[in-house]
Amino acid sequence: MSRALLAANWKLNPTSAGAALDLVRGVEAAARERQDQVQVAVFPPFPWLLGVSELLADGPIELGAQDCYWEASGAFTGEVSAAMLKDWCPWVIVGHSERRRLFLETDEMVARKTGAALACQLTTIVCVGESESELAAGEAEAVVSRQVRAALAEVAADDSPRLLFAYEPLWAIGTGRNAEPEHAYRMMRLVRNHASELLGAGAAARLRVLYGGSVSRATVGSYVELPWCDGCLVGSASLNAGEFSAMIEIVAEVYGAGRGT
Repeated sequence: MSRALLAANWKLNPTSAGAALDLVRGVEAAARERQDQVQVAVFPPFPWLLGVSELLADGPIELGAQDCYWEASGAFTGEVSAAMLKDWCPWVIVGHSERRRLFLETDEMVARKTGAALACQLTTIVCVGESESELAAGEAEAVVSRQVRAALAEVAADDSPRLLFAYEPLWAIGTGRNAEPEHAYRMMRLVRNHASELLGAGAAARLRVLYGGSVSRATVGSYVELPWCDGCLVGSASLNAGEFSAMIEIVAEVYGAGRGT
């Protein structure tokens, strides 16, 4: 890809609309200056989407939601559908490990969300990754393969330009631990291989694969320089405007030096 993606997943942060807007303002200069090398998208909590959307109008930063429901409407208290989101933001995350672990989302549920989001023309980041116990048991590849293949069951080859997978090992999320680049590369290659098998080589080349899991200023360069890594999904580090701006600069330098596949 000609540009890397840095996607900022704010999770349940910040707790005020003003702080959300300040956070966007704090990274806008770096995103604008480096927009030829780095695509930046932010994923605030649902209540802040409207305000952030208005602030980002015609700017260098894109907007996404952290989740969606697969039904367009109906008696589903507390849910927000992909059909509702498409008027406010072009991006969405589905299947984050916290959704799978804390809210018991299954592979089938994630697949239905993936299909609904793509049907609504949302660019969709599907998260996959193994737990620490699964890694220790040598099951990481089997777990990620199962998750990827389930999600791809709802995907057509024509959807691939709007489809991304984020490999996020559960044991690295919010822990300060990072996957070794070699491990991350093997798992991201596995994702693309399954896409090639199920969607075709052309579609697999068009979809993007990210790394996530305690990504920081110190580690982001080691991931984006990997072959076939198209960027990073960033959690806590994206809540600090200075830290995230520095990450944009680092990634831009890597891509500006000729990285890209």
